[in-house]
Amino acid sequence: MKAKIRKKTLADRTFYVVGYLLLGLFTMAIIVPIVYVLIASFMDPTVLQNQGISFDFSTWSTDAYRRVFENRMIWIGFKNSLVYSVSFTVISVGITILAAYPMSKKDLVGKKFFNAFFVITMFFGGGLVPTYLLISDLNMLDTIWAIILPNAFNVWNMILARTYYQSIPTELREASSVDGASELVHFFKILFPVCKPIIAVLALYQFVGMWNSYFDPMIYLNNADMQPLQLVLRSILIQNTPEPGMIADITGMAEMAKLAELLKYSTIVVASLPLLIMYPFFQKYFDKGIMVGSVKG
Repeated sequence: MKAKIRKKTLADRTFYVVGYLLLGLFTMAIIVPIVYVLIASFMDPTVLQNQGISFDFSTWSTDAYRRVFENRMIWIGFKNSLVYSVSFTVISVGITILAAYPMSKKDLVGKKFFNAFFVITMFFGGGLVPTYLLISDLNMLDTIWAIILPNAFNVWNMILARTYYQSIPTELREASSVDGASELVHFFKILFPVCKPIIAVLALYQFVGMWNSYFDPMIYLNNADMQPLQLVLRSILIQNTPEPGMIADITGMAEMAKLAELLKYSTIVVASLPLLIMYPFFQKYFDKGIMVGSVKG
């Protein structure tokens, strides 16, 4: 190992040093805010504003988490976000992989037309007002379908899945056809198990995208009982106005602002938990799926 290190030129060593330095800075840029938010969620807002982060555990408390978990809107928003994200992921991934499979075929009739049609939709859209009018005319306002259906098909994800399909040896299809397997049998019984990495990557992309989405629910959902967790979080972070149930025993704007600061960090932690739990389970598929789907083919 030492001999290999000595053989490296000055340019190589400089490249490695700069690379590791940038990687370390990038890692710190991710870890430091997470640690800050986690610690701040346990601190008294007054101490946090006056002194900053403190490791004096005597000033820490779980009052913010108690208020969050006691609030009805937090639980309703959490449930709605989970339902929307899971439903959107299942529908979106299903549509994407079914559309990508025929697009991966070299002998597909009209392949160039469909490719151009899909790519155009990546750069041009109908706009917010026409989309809202369409959702309204379809009677989907204040329904789960207004959140799930408009963005269920993602062209970029379809391209990733199509490229992944193209990286699979054609001999697999030839072998299944010799055994008499139709396209449907080949896709669901042979190809589908092979495509677990790309399916996991697409599922992670779509779940995270829907979980963090707040703009579409803000536009299409007026019923407070249907709003996702992100709108509750936005109310605390942006508008600085906690839900009424959280301030039932609070009077005065100063106390209201203090409570908003108290709830801000704890709500961020609660909203991030599902994503932090998901990543370790998808990690083993992520590298293989995204690299093969985007490089080969």
